[in-house]
Amino acid sequence: MYAYIQNIIPKDRIVFNEPMSRHTTFRVGGEAECMISIEEEEELIKLVPYLNNIGQEYFILGNGSNLLVGDKGYRGIIIKLGEGMNKIKIENNQIIAQAGALLSQVAVAARDAGLTGMEFASGIPGSIGGGIVMNAGAYDGEMKQITESVKVMDKEGKILILDNDTMEFGYRTSIIKSRPFIVLEVALRLDEGDKAEIRKKMDELMEKRRSKQPLEYPSAGSTFKRPEGYFAGKLIMDAGLRGYSIGGARVSDKHCGFIINTGTATAADIREVIEEVQERVKERFQVMLEPEVIFLGDF
Repeated sequence: MYAYIQNIIPKDRIVFNEPMSRHTTFRVGGEAECMISIEEEEELIKLVPYLNNIGQEYFILGNGSNLLVGDKGYRGIIIKLGEGMNKIKIENNQIIAQAGALLSQVAVAARDAGLTGMEFASGIPGSIGGGIVMNAGAYDGEMKQITESVKVMDKEGKILILDNDTMEFGYRTSIIKSRPFIVLEVALRLDEGDKAEIRKKMDELMEKRRSKQPLEYPSAGSTFKRPEGYFAGKLIMDAGLRGYSIGGARVSDKHCGFIINTGTATAADIREVIEEVQERVKERFQVMLEPEVIFLGDF
């Protein structure tokens, strides 16, 4: 298998037994059996159909900001979108961004071009590919509001362009959650705005984040989806779980919707805290919290 893959991907971009703690914002996780860095769209188009044909398990990785990899690692191939997959192009009011570009980078590019509408995403730590998959949002904004179309690839390597309606955006979801599509590129439609005003709004939102969120600790951002009619953080707080910890994993005192790595957490610690929070909130309020975090590998 790897001999064939080396015909597609240069050998220096194929690494074995790669610690996933280096590639997730939780800063935990065991080794991936193999990690392949993708620098060109064409490489992905050749690689993915081959892996599907031979039944090889793989996972597409962006910034690792919504991912918890088990301490025993991942017995499969991590396909990491590298720096060659993060180009951003601006034409009038449209931004074309490759899947590996960070949301924060795209938001800054929009600001510098005097385009407004993406300020909400400036502090979200993920890639735009991941942001599209989960319809990332914050402060009353979400990707659904600004996405014109999404270029995706199916498991056979066929390229499709999905418009906004076809994407079936919902709260922290999209069609890609239920279909085997890989995001390659996103076209955003923004409005003309004043650069100073855009900068001011982004600064204000960042200050809000700093004051209300535990940004000084590794985490995956909001750990749970917002249950209908409730706020996850308040339910967790009212269940008496502020500061609850197992090992180095802790419910943030600053914002109970965040589970943080205080520095010594294992993936198992984090998962146990997540499960205990779910159990206690369900017991107290009959509400089952659904994690935003993706669990990958063996715990």
